[in-house]
Amino acid sequence: MNIEAPMSEDLLRCQQIFFARALRITEEVKKQDARFVHYTSAEAAVSIIRNSELWMRKTTVMNDFMEVEHGRECLAAAYHSNIIGARFKMALEAISPGICKEVEKTFDAWSQTFVDNTYIACFSIHDKSEDSYGRLSMWRAYAGGTGVAFVIKNTPFVSISDALKVYSSPVSYLDESGFLHEMESVTNSIVKESEFLKSLPSEILIANIFTMFRFAVLCTKHPGFGEEKEWRAVYNPQLEFSDRIKKDIAVIQGVPQTIMKIPMVSYPDEGMLGAELPELLDHIIIGPTQYPDVIREAFVDMLAAAGITDANKKVVMSDIPLRC
Repeated sequence: MNIEAPMSEDLLRCQQIFFARALRITEEVKKQDARFVHYTSAEAAVSIIRNSELWMRKTTVMNDFMEVEHGRECLAAAYHSNIIGARFKMALEAISPGICKEVEKTFDAWSQTFVDNTYIACFSIHDKSEDSYGRLSMWRAYAGGTGVAFVIKNTPFVSISDALKVYSSPVSYLDESGFLHEMESVTNSIVKESEFLKSLPSEILIANIFTMFRFAVLCTKHPGFGEEKEWRAVYNPQLEFSDRIKKDIAVIQGVPQTIMKIPMVSYPDEGMLGAELPELLDHIIIGPTQYPDVIREAFVDMLAAAGITDANKKVVMSDIPLRC
């Protein structure tokens, strides 16, 4: 996850050019001190608490079978468009002739790994109005009769660190038209900041464009999913490997699959603070179920064992009348 670390002036300026939308959303989260929520099964929730780790799954087994394909289609349509895409490429070529071919070569070499070797953990912005009940659409998608929601503080999502090689980003809910608009906005920033971009080594410029394309593919969803208000934690061990992330096999909804486990551990020397469960957790919501009291009791006991004070006050039961 992104945890606080120093950011150079040049890096910040690059982010303002190539990642303006994500920065704008992040600043809004900071301003509002918004919390995040992770909906999961009770079984997975038990593992999170007992082992102090969060599971990441491949994009190919996510709920939406178009998780990555939609982003790839939007990017391809925008990049190859006759007006906005052509202007985007022209702006880059004016800064560094030949850079578009280099970017395309790099991106094409890694494109398939976005599908085959990217692991994601999903979160949503949590509204205060949902503190007691959670979100009905998310219970329908994730409850399965025994759903649990972890409401957590925003620190790991709004700062920057390479401690785990896991990076968080808000999801953009865009169709091809909306994606074109975003590419046009980035192009305008490139043109405006062309003299600064010319001062950078070409490999830095290529890396920024590649990363922008990568997250455009991995964090763009159809506008119909907009109510999810999703953020994603993204890890690709082929691209950036971390020996702190543990690989394992788990059976999820009857499907054996490779997962990655993020340790809920702080690394103060690397600026990674607030990642441990007692500091991170705001509260837990037990989803609609036939056994709310039994499940609540179990989670109160587990939180107490994990060193969380006032555990009894940190577990609430949703009484949404959802038939599980």
